[in-house]
Amino acid sequence: MTPVQKLIGLGLAILLALAIGFGGAWQVQDWRMGKKIAERIAEQSAHHQKELDAITGEAWLQQSAELDKRLGTEEKLALQDQQHTKELSDEQRKQAVIRDRLATTELRLSVLLDAADSASGCSVPTATGAVGVVHAAHRVQLDPAHAQRIIAITDAGDHGLIALRACQAYVREVSR
Repeated sequence: MTPVQKLIGLGLAILLALAIGFGGAWQVQDWRMGKKIAERIAEQSAHHQKELDAITGEAWLQQSAELDKRLGTEEKLALQDQQHTKELSDEQRKQAVIRDRLATTELRLSVLLDAADSASGCSVPTATGAVGVVHAAHRVQLDPAHAQRIIAITDAGDHGLIALRACQAYVREVSR
């Protein structure tokens, strides 16, 4: 081999060694960068997991508060319903007693009469007798059938008023 060939071979060997060195350095650098990127991704993942845990915890607290609020409202509404049901049954009992007393003539309904009204066509004496109260107003008893109808009408009105109060209480409670 000639010295030029030796020099070329040596140059090629050096060039090959440099290429291998650069290739190895490139691989090491790539490995180190890959490791850094993996670490950075792991850090970001941990950070995102902490944020997700915080958001989930806050959502859980809000959901728990809403559930407590709803349960409290349902409890209040149940108590109000019990109260209105009791009012209604008490009123029904009162009305039944009044109807029974009217039916047995133990109780009589009467109306005040305006003795000064000439259009009424009723001739009730304006002077009080010796048996009555001196300043008492004149009263006329109603027929028992008419009294029963009046009691039925007032009974329906009482039921309506109790139901209205229950509805109003419900709307006030739900709208809060």
